[in-house]
Amino acid sequence: MLKTSFTYNQTSVRLEIEGFPDTSLGHLDGQIGVISSWKIELLGSADLEGKREHLQELMLRVLPYARYLLSGVKRPFGNNQSTVSISSYGQTHQLLLRSSQPGVEPLQIYLDDAELSDLVRCLDELRLDSRVRVSWDLPENNPLTRKELVNRVPFIQRFGAPFIGSTAFALVTFVTLLLTVELPPDENHIEQSGSISTSKNEKLALINQDYF
Repeated sequence: MLKTSFTYNQTSVRLEIEGFPDTSLGHLDGQIGVISSWKIELLGSADLEGKREHLQELMLRVLPYARYLLSGVKRPFGNNQSTVSISSYGQTHQLLLRSSQPGVEPLQIYLDDAELSDLVRCLDELRLDSRVRVSWDLPENNPLTRKELVNRVPFIQRFGAPFIGSTAFALVTFVTLLLTVELPPDENHIEQSGSISTSKNEKLALINQDYF
């Protein structure tokens, strides 16, 4: 049973895996069912190596992180106890790898968008390669929830426009109410009207006297 190796190349990333077919599952020569070693060469960074479970966790963190990023959601994957974690760091992406050996400091790698894209393509090629008969146990790529899509918009942008609109409406309503308030009647006008009416009555009285 010969050892088989496959290589996946992109501009800044090179991924190589080695392994054997799993004859108990009926694998053929030229297939890999058991990964014996793997290595990722990152341009300008340290090479990454480890066991099969380390490669699987790398895929488990990086692939969904990139998918969320494409949807405009910057969400970290992994925590302080994870072997692999990735998060946004300014204009770059921080890949953090923790060794299982005590006393070894975590390895920090910073990737720009192009390097992250190359890494994702290599991992995707490996995951979709029919010659690699490995079950990666990765979650399904379900659509993002409505809450996750809403949270990608900053709080000020989400509520700023409605707040400004409500304030403007209230201000216009207040000004309109002020303009429609009836002014008090003019007392001078009332007095003049009253005197005119009185003089007319007096003239009518005089006319009646002369007539009769």
